[in-house]
Amino acid sequence: MSTTEDRTVTRTAEDRTVRIRTSPATASHSRHTEESVGELVSRASQQLSQLVREEMQLAQAEMVRKGKRFGVGGGLFGGAGVVGFLALEALVVTAIAALALVLPVWASALIITGALLALAGILALTGKKQIGRATPLAPEQAIAGVKADVAEVKEKAHR
Repeated sequence: MSTTEDRTVTRTAEDRTVRIRTSPATASHSRHTEESVGELVSRASQQLSQLVREEMQLAQAEMVRKGKRFGVGGGLFGGAGVVGFLALEALVVTAIAALALVLPVWASALIITGALLALAGILALTGKKQIGRATPLAPEQAIAGVKADVAEVKEKAHR
């Protein structure tokens, strides 16, 4: 049996390496007859299986890394939302204080509260209308396209 050589190939920025085993028979045509086709196919199959496993491990590690980044980004967006909400509350208090310069505090607070309730109602009705337009949730155009494709395939199969 011939000996094998190891060739190392760097695949990613994380310095992950893949070892590809090659025989001198693949490097030199004169020794190509030393191994049977079955042995070569068997070794190629093993190497391919190993490569696929390593690629799956790489994909898993990449997804874990991206998942962590996604989680941190989501947390930062959540924090930005809380701070933005606090800023809106401060803006409401500022509007009440500004109206309190010409009206009693209770009247300015009541006016601002009424305006906010009206805005909430308008947003809720608009949102309900948009959700009504989005139903049914099935992708109707895609389904119709698939049905048309199936019908065309059936028609051509009967010819």
